[in-house]
Amino acid sequence: MKRLAAPLLLLALALAGGDARGAELVLSLSKARVTITSNFTGDTIVLFGVIAPGEAATPARPQDVIVTVRGPSESFTTWRKERFLGLWVNADSRSFLAAPSYLAVLANRDPALIAGSEMLRQEQVGLDNNRLLQRIGSDYADVVPQDPFRQAFLRVKQAQGLYFERPAGVEFIAPNVFRATIPLPGTAPIGPYEVVVKTFADGALMSRGALRLEVAKIDFEQTVATTAQDHPWLYGLATALMALGVGFIANLAFRRD
Repeated sequence: MKRLAAPLLLLALALAGGDARGAELVLSLSKARVTITSNFTGDTIVLFGVIAPGEAATPARPQDVIVTVRGPSESFTTWRKERFLGLWVNADSRSFLAAPSYLAVLANRDPALIAGSEMLRQEQVGLDNNRLLQRIGSDYADVVPQDPFRQAFLRVKQAQGLYFERPAGVEFIAPNVFRATIPLPGTAPIGPYEVVVKTFADGALMSRGALRLEVAKIDFEQTVATTAQDHPWLYGLATALMALGVGFIANLAFRRD
């Protein structure tokens, strides 16, 4: 019943007029906060949206929806290895600054069929069109999608399940009501996530909206994470003492007289 309530409520708002008619998009998440515990293996968030009646799709002018989800920004380093004297060694590296730790692109069809390449680049639609700032020597810039360091970075993030594209990830359940499923893996980084929804018609951007999603640790996990961040020396000392204690107990339990 809860899954049905959200789209029905959005549909009622869209048809009721009033404030809903003045808004371009009405958006809602099945949950706005995901909590991580020791047994967290992943979660699924459902996004529901309604395109305002004045912007609704028609058979002669269908609308498309693209959803982009970005996780908290982090810095990463990608290394290029070379064979030297029979060994593989790190030969060169490239740092990615303030890159999203999680990036999902969901659409009702292939984005290449929704808008032109220039529009997609301008709106950062798709993995290849999202700006990934790199430090190249003393310069900072985004590079072409074919850059080997950029491609290697995307491959690593995709292998981790943190970057992906789904051309059929948005489903229209009514002419102006849509739904998208956002999967979060067990390795999802903690912090604020931004869910950006854009609608297109005839290759032009029609409307946009955004929601905030929070991924947070709770209870013991949050205490450990906070201690490790705020008091690293205390955390390191406690970890070392715990390892010594476990080793001492194991020695007593398994020693042979």
